[in-house]
Amino acid sequence: MYITITPQKLGGNYSQSSAGFVSYLEKENEGVAEGAKEHFFNQYEDAITPEKVVKEIDNNTTKLKKKEPKFYSITVSPSKYELKRLQNSSKDLQKYTRDLMKDYVACFNREIDGRPINIDDIKYYAKIEHSRNFKGTDRQVRENQPYATKILELKSEVRKIETGLMQGSIEKREKQIEKLEARAPHRQDGKRIVQGMLKAGNQSHIHIIVSRKDASNSVSLSPGSKYKASEVNFNGKTVKRGFDRDRFFEKAEKTFDKTFGYQRNFVETYTARKEFIKNPNYYFTALMGLPANEKALAFKLIRESGIPMMPSIPTSQAQLALKIFNRLKKGVAVAVKSSSIGI
Repeated sequence: MYITITPQKLGGNYSQSSAGFVSYLEKENEGVAEGAKEHFFNQYEDAITPEKVVKEIDNNTTKLKKKEPKFYSITVSPSKYELKRLQNSSKDLQKYTRDLMKDYVACFNREIDGRPINIDDIKYYAKIEHSRNFKGTDRQVRENQPYATKILELKSEVRKIETGLMQGSIEKREKQIEKLEARAPHRQDGKRIVQGMLKAGNQSHIHIIVSRKDASNSVSLSPGSKYKASEVNFNGKTVKRGFDRDRFFEKAEKTFDKTFGYQRNFVETYTARKEFIKNPNYYFTALMGLPANEKALAFKLIRESGIPMMPSIPTSQAQLALKIFNRLKKGVAVAVKSSSIGI
């Protein structure tokens, strides 16, 4: 499972309205029959209109400056293995979202009127989506790009030859294009994966819009705070502050596993992904120490999803971890391949 928490930013300033983001999240409903549409929901209500979401979020921004986020976007992307545990993607993910947002508020080191914040203190709206497109940043698209670039060049040459702007063999270039198409490392349904292509399989995921201000529009609650848990003196009064992201990500996994009876592999955990970067030797020691079945599954997961790296990691550390991974992968691949374990 991958979870991101981001402020919606345009250029140097943050979005002053949620309208654009809400409109973007409505894209899957275009041309869909009313009964099949996915609607916004919150902790207690279903089928909330986009207009109400925009109004509630945009009117809950008292005293926030232009350079401060008005709302945050939380995206929750379960893996295909996690999604297999669901009986009904929409209903199950809606239930999980409501439990997840209880985990979210529990990770704030804040108080309102002398008590810890609770689920009723936040204003959020969520929506389930079931499709995804390949982005330019996806590994498959990036690794296919050199082939795509050369194919584009050859097609351009074919058009020039056809219009008399260039001399050469069209047949030769078409054969080169055919070979490049076949050599591209990543394909889906027989076609080279390109940016914008719909991803196959169950792609259900969750988008959550959460207001920066609490439900009373008086207290600022920022999951982007750099403070995990601390206290500060403000106008002669001790005030708690901070949001523990690590705790939130870990609680999110545990809640999913408990709710759906999911047996999480070591390499799927947020803790393991952090260790991969911070302490690669420990990561691989733990990986090699897994029971045979779990180890085989772990390497299958790694092969399918790529190196489990966290975002915003210093390049030098990532390169170090990658070197260690490549060195160990060769020996381990032989062991996994020679085992009698079927996955």
